[in-house]
Amino acid sequence: MADTNSLQETFVSHLIELRQRLMKAMSAILVFFLGLMPWSGKIYDLLAHPMMATLPPGTKMIATGVVTPFLVPLKVTLLVAFVIALPIVLYQAWAFVAPGLYAHEKKLVLPVIVATTGLFLLGMAFCYFFVFNTVFKFIAEVSPSSITPAPDIEQYLSFVLTMFVAFGTTFEVPVIVVLLVRFGVVSLAKLREIRPYAIVGAFVVSAVVTPPDVTSQIMLALPMCLLYELGLLCARFVAQKEPTSEVVAD
Repeated sequence: MADTNSLQETFVSHLIELRQRLMKAMSAILVFFLGLMPWSGKIYDLLAHPMMATLPPGTKMIATGVVTPFLVPLKVTLLVAFVIALPIVLYQAWAFVAPGLYAHEKKLVLPVIVATTGLFLLGMAFCYFFVFNTVFKFIAEVSPSSITPAPDIEQYLSFVLTMFVAFGTTFEVPVIVVLLVRFGVVSLAKLREIRPYAIVGAFVVSAVVTPPDVTSQIMLALPMCLLYELGLLCARFVAQKEPTSEVVAD
């Protein structure tokens, strides 16, 4: 009976701590969101810049909903607030799980969290500064001159979020490869052996998650292949050493 009460108290204490950690993380996001609200319009303009740069002079985006011009910039601002508050959110997650980890697990988890966050943000930056400019310029060049593009701001937001998630996730490939090798799920030799299949898989994935144009598909598949090679290179330093059989002299 005492053990049951002790387990219940431990479970409740973990729930209370989890709630406190979540409240701190959400409070950080809310603080950044409220601080950025006065500039929500400019933040959306910054997000829309790659598209606007390829539209004909004087052309603007359209909003088909009544409250869309108000809500869409707020959604973008909330996303930016989350990205800024991400270190705080990850710290709260780390502080919650750290007491239950072994020393060697603590040494591994923190670098993984930092690498995962940095690579995801790097993927978003690559998408914004390079992919969007190339894709939108390509679409503008191949579009018939009889068509005047007028993108809807809500559809544009949905498109860029999908692309951000796709490229951010793609840039996590080195971390995934390293973890698979580190925990012995797949050997480094096996990952090298299936390299041709990984390349084919990269192009298949890019064809599924990107718009139906060759440019964006190639621009997602090529970094995925290069990041796979980077993961193989980094995995060499964390691969578990196979036990060597010792010859015992008679």
